[in-house]
Amino acid sequence: MTASPPPVLPDERLASGIARLALRYRGRFSPETIQRLVTDSYERLAEHARIRTHLVVLAEHLATERLDALAHIEGAPGCGLPRVLFVCSHNAGRSQMAAALLAHRAGGHVVVSSAGTLPAAEVEPVVIQALTEAGVDLGDAFPKPLTDEVVQAADIVITMGCGDACPVLPGRRYLDWPVTDPEGAPVTVVRGIRDEIDAHITELLASLPSTRIRTSHHRKNH
Repeated sequence: MTASPPPVLPDERLASGIARLALRYRGRFSPETIQRLVTDSYERLAEHARIRTHLVVLAEHLATERLDALAHIEGAPGCGLPRVLFVCSHNAGRSQMAAALLAHRAGGHVVVSSAGTLPAAEVEPVVIQALTEAGVDLGDAFPKPLTDEVVQAADIVITMGCGDACPVLPGRRYLDWPVTDPEGAPVTVVRGIRDEIDAHITELLASLPSTRIRTSHHRKNH
């Protein structure tokens, strides 16, 4: 009996990323699992993409985050850092700002993720500007779809205006930050939203004593 042919990739360039991840997660995840997650990540991103130039690279980034989350769920030996997930509708404004600010201030003591229930095509340029002014580099962040692995791996899920679309799982700590959506807002308004989120983050860090983060690291000037 002949073996069934391997599934056809939606983009043949995904093969090199799958090979890299297969090497990275050798002994933990099968090549089939990795190919399934990379393909699924690509298709989810393609659904909302206006420009497909970077989809292959972004799919590998998203699959890596999902594999790391899956490894955590399955009890992979790790550092046991608290894991915080920010969720909003489009993952283009509020949740991106919150994730970037927390990662900046936590200094590696918290694993931070963000996602959207209906991810946009790109991060709002005014959000990038407001963060840059505050000394926070958004780097290569991009709107990501909400996936089961990332939700299940989170210790704290913080919702930011996604309503009933946000998932609720038992055993997680849930917080809701009712912050204004920066979409279409001028930078003066977005700066205020940024500072409001940062105040929430100060409270969050104070509730995570195990992270040994001094909340006095709060920015003095904006």
